[in-house]
Amino acid sequence: MEAVAIKSTDKELTWHLACHVDDVPANGGACVLIEGRQIALFNFARRGEWYATDNECPHRQQMALARGMIGSQGDEPKVACPFHKKTFSLTDGRCLSDEGYQINTYPVEVRVGLVYIGLEG
Repeated sequence: MEAVAIKSTDKELTWHLACHVDDVPANGGACVLIEGRQIALFNFARRGEWYATDNECPHRQQMALARGMIGSQGDEPKVACPFHKKTFSLTDGRCLSDEGYQINTYPVEVRVGLVYIGLEG
């Protein structure tokens, strides 16, 4: 896959080609493997937004978030783990249903029908 280093604010991001836009269902998710990491990629079509997070739910260490249901809690976009329904913010990764959990989030860019995910380093 393609990787491009771009300086973004105070940290350097490397943008990785994740997939084609059509590879991720509207209002759903898919799992991509980048640098050995499973990353959940979400096409929140109802909002016209894309998000990327860890695929692993920290509650039971299951690689499942890409199969979770996305929605909103107020104005906050979220994903619910398909197994135990822990919900996580798609913008900052905090657990909305249990303060003891957190996931990483990653920037996403869509360019000419391709989806890129930015990783630090």
